Amino acid sequence: MSLFRTHLESCGSPFTCGTRMWGAGSSMAWFSAGSGSANVSSVDPAEEPTGPATLLPSPSAWDVVLCISGTLVSCENALVVAIIVGTPAFRAPMFLLVGSLAVADLLAGLGLVLYFAAVFCIGSEEMNLVLVGVLATAFTASIGSLLAITVDRYLSLYNALTYYSETTVTRTYVMLALVWVGALGLGLVPVLAWNCRDGLTTCGVVYPLSKNHLVVLAVAFFMVLGIMLQLYAQICRIVCRHAQQIALQRHLLPASHYVATRKGIATLAVVLGAFAACWLPFTVYCLLGDADSPRLYSFLTLLPATYNSMINPVIYAFRNQDVQKVLWAICCGCSTSKIPFRSRSPSDV
Repeated sequence: MSLFRTHLESCGSPFTCGTRMWGAGSSMAWFSAGSGSANVSSVDPAEEPTGPATLLPSPSAWDVVLCISGTLVSCENALVVAIIVGTPAFRAPMFLLVGSLAVADLLAGLGLVLYFAAVFCIGSEEMNLVLVGVLATAFTASIGSLLAITVDRYLSLYNALTYYSETTVTRTYVMLALVWVGALGLGLVPVLAWNCRDGLTTCGVVYPLSKNHLVVLAVAFFMVLGIMLQLYAQICRIVCRHAQQIALQRHLLPASHYVATRKGIATLAVVLGAFAACWLPFTVYCLLGDADSPRLYSFLTLLPATYNSMINPVIYAFRNQDVQKVLWAICCGCSTSKIPFRSRSPSDV
């Protein structure tokens, strides 16, 4: 069987299939993904599957791409987590939030890889359900961490004089607790009860998540996106005002003020634009699609969402000069304790 089916209605993975999947071998095995039992039909009865192993679906090219993407996401974010955990200088609130983002994206990458193994190597329906809950938790925590970083950036500029205080540390831990408690809640919902295993007509574009659950996740995303838009608009105003004040104090030319302002706004546009571009297609498709929608669209919208977890370390970690110093030290085999670090604001991260 070919790894990639050109027919849009075919589905190679229960991850994006509510009612059917392809069986291994030359014949097609049709069965309910929720029941775990198979009603196999074939043109030639002699070719019917004879053992449990034949019930395992064959991965499509899109499933393989998702698995490879998950591997890259895991490796990239594992490096960020190792750097933050292994460097005592990275204990500031802003790095705690970046670490939370890296942990969430690392969990998402591992979840994609393990889900591929569970579906195409093990075939355990219960494990599939648990891993879908893990993925829902990870991606929700990733988006929540991005919101927490945005809030921290805004407060560091709005309350610059009082930012470096014990209140900031306490607020950071509160934000992290809210992010992960909320993510665990949304991730446990499909595992405990709210899924479509017993009623495939209620499935959304991702099995076994129900249509209503995906709508809740989509609405939550749009709320987060709206809040981030408002905060980044305020950050742009503050950055422009600060750049103008610095230009006046140092008697700089208007062109210098324009260049600094344009650079700051461009950075914010990249940060927010990458987030929106990666997640908007899948979120809109969750609202408009259902279990009968073409499976190819599910893959095409889900892939950019996974790429957001690949882009996050570049935007929020590897651009930081102190993180770059640690990376160079690791490559050179030097001790990170000898590296001079300078105090940086969250807007630099």
